[in-house]
Amino acid sequence: MELLKSKATTYSKSFYNIWLITGIVLVAFNLRPAITSVGPLVGMIQKDVGLAHWSAGLLMSLPLIVFAIMSPIVPKLAHRMTNEIALLIGLSSLLIGIVIRSVPNAFLLFAGTLFIGVGIAFGNVLLPAIAKDKFPKHFGLMTSVYSTSMGLIASLASGVSVPLAEGMNLGWKGALNVWGIPAVAAILVWGYLSKFTQGSQKGMKRVGSNTNLWRSPLAWQIAIFMGFQSFLFYVTISWLPEILHSHGLSMETAGWLLSFSQIVGLPASFLIPVIAGRYRSQTWISFLLSLCTVSGFLVLWLGSSYPILIVSIILIGIGLGGTFPLALSYIGLRARNAGQAAELSGMAQSTGYILAAVGPMFIGYLFDYTHLWTIPLITLIIISLVVMLFGMLSGRNQYV
Repeated sequence: MELLKSKATTYSKSFYNIWLITGIVLVAFNLRPAITSVGPLVGMIQKDVGLAHWSAGLLMSLPLIVFAIMSPIVPKLAHRMTNEIALLIGLSSLLIGIVIRSVPNAFLLFAGTLFIGVGIAFGNVLLPAIAKDKFPKHFGLMTSVYSTSMGLIASLASGVSVPLAEGMNLGWKGALNVWGIPAVAAILVWGYLSKFTQGSQKGMKRVGSNTNLWRSPLAWQIAIFMGFQSFLFYVTISWLPEILHSHGLSMETAGWLLSFSQIVGLPASFLIPVIAGRYRSQTWISFLLSLCTVSGFLVLWLGSSYPILIVSIILIGIGLGGTFPLALSYIGLRARNAGQAAELSGMAQSTGYILAAVGPMFIGYLFDYTHLWTIPLITLIIISLVVMLFGMLSGRNQYV
């Protein structure tokens, strides 16, 4: 009888873990496409709604501003409810935002984007903490799984946006609405998971009162690293198609090359957290990844032929594909427990996304002012060097 009970318990736990991993992957599927799908379509949106380059940049920056505001609030909400319910709230906000954004009206376009930012902020903050809490011995592997899932769906969203809008005659509104499908799927799975007592643990363990992350130099270094690598990522998905278009490529080709840049980064996205977890210091990892990013933007600035552009896309894809999961890894590797990971995740993403939010709008403004992509690309090279510095500082073997 005891053996049967033991087998039943093991089966129940395995069954729950399968659903949990499925739920984590589905949440990861929702954390990028509602944003990355906009870049290739931004020209259509500008013409239809009537947006200048700087306001189109604001459209890309608005979710990041929301991330900055919501990130420190999300851990506090998670203390008051189950993690499943917190994620359901975020996913519901995301779905509402996707629907509202499809109306061709400037106010509703920005209002829907705001809801999308709120929804994604929940997933951004909670996934590292859930991975730390539920899979403490496999944190690196789980980070690899969900960061690679994010990269995969983000690259798909960038590549299919123009074909959906033009090839299937859905228009930019229909092409953006497609990404409500994974949101619905994730809501269904997490609604089911909320019924399991194993997943209903209320909140995360709070950080000890003797830990003040806002006074931790290492926490600030992680926040700045996350912020500036996000600056580069969101600028890339916002303006890379336009930059490539200025080199003579069609917008559809430019959209697929943006997708290709993210596909190229998938191996790095999967391997970096696993590799990072095996070493006490990750400074050399950050140096090599940032070197790829610096080289990629440099080649994009200096080159114009198609083969040269492909080289730049590959380098940028590897660099950005690896630095984001490395930033997520730092949250778990530099925290002592799940509660501290949640607080560090909230702080790093709050202060970090303030920096990231400036990116698309600022680069759009530089182009509006100069009517050339030269100054914006030089700016991205400088920011890449900043990412290298703070990534190496964050990679030292310390706890916050």
